[in-house]
Amino acid sequence: MSKMKTNRGAAKRFSKTGKGGYKRSQSHLNHILTKKKSKRKRHLGSTEQVAHCDVKSVRRMLPYS
Repeated sequence: MSKMKTNRGAAKRFSKTGKGGYKRSQSHLNHILTKKKSKRKRHLGSTEQVAHCDVKSVRRMLPYS
C-alpha cells in the first residue's frame, strides 16, 4: 500500500500545537491595507486556533503532523 500524501497547501497554512490542536494565521492582511485601521491590522497579525469543528478535516489533510 502506498503512502498517504500530505496536502501541501494545508501544510503551509496550519501547524500542530503541543496539545494536539492546530494553529492558523488570519486572512485579509495582504493588500488594501490603507483603509484598515492600525488596530485591525495588528490583531490580524496574530495567530488563532483552528475551530474544534474543523480539526477533523485539517487532521485528514495532514496525516503525518
